[in-house]
Amino acid sequence: MTIWLVTRHPGAIEWAARQGIQWDKHAAHLDPCEITAGDTVIGSLPINLAAEICNRGARYFNLSLNLPAHLRGQELDAAILTACEARLEEYIVKKANS
Repeated sequence: MTIWLVTRHPGAIEWAARQGIQWDKHAAHLDPCEITAGDTVIGSLPINLAAEICNRGARYFNLSLNLPAHLRGQELDAAILTACEARLEEYIVKKANS
């Protein structure tokens, strides 16, 4: 069972470390084929990747925050993430049958 931190943002890595979150592997971009049942994935992933992770039997924790419009598109540091109430929220994502 591997804990993955998936982010390309240094501020998110620093925020996670400050929160005492531990991970085994860091990836800027995740290949879902590397995920196995029992793994935990932490990050802000597109819904289709989150669904694939859950389908593989892994847990998905989204790095959620309350981001005001004027901060969108900017690189955020750990202090800004904290000010935006960053938190990990577990989601179970499943693709509906078409």
